[in-house]
Amino acid sequence: MKILKRNQIIILVIALMLVSAGYLNFTTRQGENSIPTVAEEESNLQYAGIGDAKLVSSNGIVEANEQTQLVPNNEIAQNTLGEENQNEVTTSTNSNVSKDTSSYFSSSRLNRETMYSQMIESYQEILENESISETQKAIAQTEIQNINETKNKIMICENLIKTKDIQDLIIFVNDKSISVVVRADKLEQEQIAQIQNIIAREMETDITNIHISNK
Repeated sequence: MKILKRNQIIILVIALMLVSAGYLNFTTRQGENSIPTVAEEESNLQYAGIGDAKLVSSNGIVEANEQTQLVPNNEIAQNTLGEENQNEVTTSTNSNVSKDTSSYFSSSRLNRETMYSQMIESYQEILENESISETQKAIAQTEIQNINETKNKIMICENLIKTKDIQDLIIFVNDKSISVVVRADKLEQEQIAQIQNIIAREMETDITNIHISNK
């Protein structure tokens, strides 16, 4: 009877030991599952790194887009300034050309008047010189008259031609040859015909004697 009780006690102890071992094993496994392994930590770090890389890449794209927007704006601003500077240079150049052209016509007109005045003065001196023959004085008188008539005809022609949408012009008369310089970038055939007709009529000359150019 005592032997039986002893065996039962031994079996009970063994059973308790097995239960305890099973419980400890279960607890150990739960602990192992709750603690991340090195591989899991590295994997988590990699995913974290990928997430950071995406975030940085996203910021980089935003910054790149901002730079892309800013750079063209700067280039546009520079191009705009360049165009403005070019326009200023062009305007300044056109202004200088316009001034030079105006100066040409005004100075040429002045030189022409000075030439006629000197010619008249020279012929006038002949008329006032008592030692000059009457024949020579008659010639001088005729020349003065011709000069005045030429000046009047030139004035009439220039005024009439300006009414044909011609900004400015100057006429030079050298014997039968008549040169006309018109202030214009381009002369239309109709304008040329009008100039020829006016000069031919007012100065009583042939169209073949009229030479027209633009400036």
